[in-house]
Amino acid sequence: MRRTTVRIDEALLNEAKAHAARQGRSLNSVVEDALRQLLNRSAEAAQRPRVELPISDAEPGYTPYVAARLARGDKLEHIVWDLDDHERFGLELPDASA
Repeated sequence: MRRTTVRIDEALLNEAKAHAARQGRSLNSVVEDALRQLLNRSAEAAQRPRVELPISDAEPGYTPYVAARLARGDKLEHIVWDLDDHERFGLELPDASA
């Protein structure tokens, strides 16, 4: 086995030493395990398929109901509460223009 010098931040080194002591392991074994985990995670991430996110073709902005209530001066917070109640209790939305 070849010896290599590695410079590690003092605080990080102290944490690693304390961790090794709590686990009853050598500092060398803790560092080797950490490197193996890092390299394995990188390899696993490279093998994962790319995720394609759905793209909406909806027009930006509020629904007509919300837009009408906002135009009337209602607070968005109150509109959301009403929408939640209507959804939760299966109620139909009233005409917001009235």
